[in-house]
Amino acid sequence: MELAKITSKGQITLPIGIRRALKLKDGDKIAFIEQNGQYVLANPTMLAIKQLQDAFDGFAEENGLTTEDDVVALVKELRGERKQ
Repeated sequence: MELAKITSKGQITLPIGIRRALKLKDGDKIAFIEQNGQYVLANPTMLAIKQLQDAFDGFAEENGLTTEDDVVALVKELRGERKQ
């Protein structure tokens, strides 16, 4: 368990172990997510990437994309449609 002290301005310093685990660097933001009455800290960039991965889960199988060449062909097809 890691602890952090709250200053009179409501600020905390995240312990180095937590910053490393969340891959946070100076200037990054953190997300506070409520889950069942408890709050969880998360790296919002990593959270966004995970949400995108979840949104596209199964897309390849549903569209018959089995190889990297299939994906490249689809990208070229979509780019061609947008240029018209």
